[in-house]
Amino acid sequence: MSPFWERFFYMLTFLTQGSSFLNPRAYAIMHRMHHAYSDTEKDPHSPHFFRDVWQMTMKTKDIYLAYAKYNVEPERAFQGKYPEWKWLDKLSDSWVIRILFGVLYFLFYLKFATAWWMFLLLPVHFFMGPVQGAIVNWCGHKYGYSNYDNEDHSKNTVPIDLFLMGELMQNNHHKSPNSPNFAKRRFELDPSYPVMKVMHWLRIIKLRKQPV
Repeated sequence: MSPFWERFFYMLTFLTQGSSFLNPRAYAIMHRMHHAYSDTEKDPHSPHFFRDVWQMTMKTKDIYLAYAKYNVEPERAFQGKYPEWKWLDKLSDSWVIRILFGVLYFLFYLKFATAWWMFLLLPVHFFMGPVQGAIVNWCGHKYGYSNYDNEDHSKNTVPIDLFLMGELMQNNHHKSPNSPNFAKRRFELDPSYPVMKVMHWLRIIKLRKQPV
């Protein structure tokens, strides 16, 4: 992305993720670690070293916060080439901002909810980022099938991956981590890839590597 589009989507991500905004730098570091150490003890979120998804999520949270707050420096191999916007990161990490988003979600439900049970969905909105991460990392390395032997437990959880915009095709992604298209077989579909193609045609992003 150009500097303009990088900042545009940085801000858009903050506004849409709201109370569960994830620091892009910390997220990028953990994602690089996950690929380098997939399903080993150094993997920040492999489900094979935890008794349940909650324990895995809490451990991932600790590692994420260590990088987000600059309490720990990542290995040199995982440093650099990630977006940083320190004032927005500091703002988004404020409990005042997170609580404000939570209040806005509650007011939205208060205005538009048509039944009491809809309010039970509020926690999902409060913690959408961690919920999505937990589903991808737990299911994507435990359930489904494998197209490739990646020397880990990565799986393709089809067709549930459609609800996660293709992210649950973890086995394909670990085989070709730089490919923008996670789908590799005829019956597989990565809903994010057509969006990325359109953005490429519009010169909003540049796909540096085409799928193989």
